[in-house]
Amino acid sequence: MLVSFDHVTFGYTGDPVVEDVSFELGEGERVGFLGGNGEGKTTVLRLLLGLLTPDAGTVTRKARCTVGYLEQSGGFEGMGTVYSAMEEVFAEDIRLLSRLEETQREMSSPNADLRVLSARAESLNKQIAARDSYNFRVRINTVLGGMGFGDFYDRPIQTMSGGEKTKLKLCRLLLESPELLVLDEPTNHLDVKTLFWLEDYLSSFRGALLVVSHDRYFLDRLTSRTLELEHGKLVSYKGGYSRYKILKAERVKELEREYERQQEEIAKLKDYVDRNLVRATTAKSALSRVNRLERMELLEKPVLPPPPPRFVFSYDEKPYEKVIETDVFDLSAGGKLLLKNTKFTLMRGRKCALVGDNGTGKTTLLKFLLSKDPRVHYGKFARFAYYDQENADLDPEERVLDAFWGNYALLSQTDARKLLAQAGLSADDVQKKVKELSGGLRAKLELSLLEARRGNVLVLDEPTNHLDLPARESLEEALSAFDGTVLFVSHDRRFIESVADCVLLLEDGGLTFFDGGYADFLQTRKTVSPPPMPENPAPHKGDGFRSREERAREAQRRVRTKEIEARLESLEREEAELNEKLISCAADYKKVMEITARLNALHDESDALYAEYETLI
Repeated sequence: MLVSFDHVTFGYTGDPVVEDVSFELGEGERVGFLGGNGEGKTTVLRLLLGLLTPDAGTVTRKARCTVGYLEQSGGFEGMGTVYSAMEEVFAEDIRLLSRLEETQREMSSPNADLRVLSARAESLNKQIAARDSYNFRVRINTVLGGMGFGDFYDRPIQTMSGGEKTKLKLCRLLLESPELLVLDEPTNHLDVKTLFWLEDYLSSFRGALLVVSHDRYFLDRLTSRTLELEHGKLVSYKGGYSRYKILKAERVKELEREYERQQEEIAKLKDYVDRNLVRATTAKSALSRVNRLERMELLEKPVLPPPPPRFVFSYDEKPYEKVIETDVFDLSAGGKLLLKNTKFTLMRGRKCALVGDNGTGKTTLLKFLLSKDPRVHYGKFARFAYYDQENADLDPEERVLDAFWGNYALLSQTDARKLLAQAGLSADDVQKKVKELSGGLRAKLELSLLEARRGNVLVLDEPTNHLDLPARESLEEALSAFDGTVLFVSHDRRFIESVADCVLLLEDGGLTFFDGGYADFLQTRKTVSPPPMPENPAPHKGDGFRSREERAREAQRRVRTKEIEARLESLEREEAELNEKLISCAADYKKVMEITARLNALHDESDALYAEYETLI
């Protein structure tokens, strides 16, 4: 057991945020942690970390348990470079390797006390082997490369954005390998490729995981138990997110049935008492029912989950078959060429996911397609409705209701309030200023505006950002039911899987079209070359279009990598054997010098091989 909560209650102003919470986290467990905004998830995490003290109950942690915590908005702060920040994790490994090298140099001295130095070398080698110190640079390169920092080793941390610093903090935590890794929204700021890498890495992580996330795919793949905090109470469910959904629905139904059965029983008992208490012949049996009522432990009426927001997208008339068609174009932003010699066509009724790594230009492309540039041609009767992830079309100082009416003054107040209420904004919310809304409520306001535009072509830039899980699932249902055209960008893989019937990949300055859902796209990327986008005169040629020379170089790289790994293993075995011989022949100066020279040669060869290995992986 790593952490145990025993009947924990905590509140900030007297009213409990969490009440009578009990659960345990065992070694190696993988647990998802769910709860709506403001339910107290962060409070539970701070109690777990010892940053808060319970008002009642106890939080027990395993002695000397190492815990790594990634805050949702907390990044790594430092003055060095990306690589030096990672080297700090391995300070002890660097010290041991340096000490061993120093010891081996001392052993070469004519006046060396070989017995003492041999014993020191043996001790150092044991520590190095136990910590796998020789591989620390490989581990750094693996994590930095997987998390997208492979080309930024020398970048100063001070120049990084908040999102980049959060990713760097996650890199540090992965390398530190704590017994318990607590991750609060770790998939924020990650593109799809990095998400898959992170899932693979965490799948082999030996410690325990406690994950707060809106990424259902991530939760399903990594967690085997789900904790949900709702109305201050914590409930544990077996399984990942998909299993939790089923079990929770069953639990809510069972609680309702139990409550209704008890209410029926109470009603019958009271009715019997009312009819029979005054009768001499039945008074005794009536009193027994009174006693039963008094002894009965009354069940609380179940608090049902709030209804999810509801979205409905509709339009007035269909556009022509081609809703967007471009001439050949180049696209640049900030002096960087994003797309070259590209052509794009979007057909009516398609639901197309635009995917690609961060920084490849997905948002820039969406804005270009809506810019009325002379190279972009729109189908007749095409009516576009755009969802801006930055909510740039909203005035933060405006009242929510006024912001809505400012765009749709012809709507009656009843219709306007109805749309806002269906999206999950309460009567109090609509009287607030836009800037006072949470990120999730601003997103719902933006989606309400999208509904009111009645577009037959929806262009959506990260519509799931800030939405809780029920809202995401409602949006999925609405877009799946929509018979118009959708072009969207999202990092939510379950959302892409649910909505898209085709995928457009933006990669290395080109566009590639995949006709099929997201699962088909992923499978195609793993197995065969993707077909080029129709009518694109210069389709991007990704991994599936490698030339014969490129494939030959890749094969050579794999062969050389295996050769180096085998040679390094051989060198490590020889080094271990030599260190044993060194101890046994400490009195033979000539033999000691021969062994020491060979050890130095082994280390030089190992260093050269590791340097080459890093360039290959």
